[in-house]
Amino acid sequence: MAARAEELTLAVPEADRELLVVAAWWHDLGYAPDLVQTGFHPIDGALYLTAKGHSPRLCALIAHHSAATFEAAERGLEAELAEWPREEGPVPDALWTADMTTGPRGERFDYAERLSEILARYAEDSIVGRAMSRAQPSIQAAIDRTSFRLAAAN
Repeated sequence: MAARAEELTLAVPEADRELLVVAAWWHDLGYAPDLVQTGFHPIDGALYLTAKGHSPRLCALIAHHSAATFEAAERGLEAELAEWPREEGPVPDALWTADMTTGPRGERFDYAERLSEILARYAEDSIVGRAMSRAQPSIQAAIDRTSFRLAAAN
């Protein structure tokens, strides 16, 4: 996913390009078994990075990556997620795009393929399945905005 984020750096302001790539590298950090606190990897990753003194902006990007608000709602973790402000704009859009166009083994997908891959791993009526289905318009909009910004930059 970090390689995909690197490809998307032209869609974000120059000053934010390194932040995008770092967030891409660390976006799933919360899956590490030793870091699990809530069982929701965006929050667990953000909690760890916050405790280690990383920038609040990086922690917020990790906490909110790929429409995390939808899954946080399914899990009853909205208050925990609200500890970090949700940024809107080119950086989170590009981060979501990188995540939602890259498979779990680094394979390149379009968003429809990625969503199908996710729903094949998680039942459609599971927490993840419901959240990803509800998040579709938000994720597609972020991908569309990133594609527009990237085209404009090229």
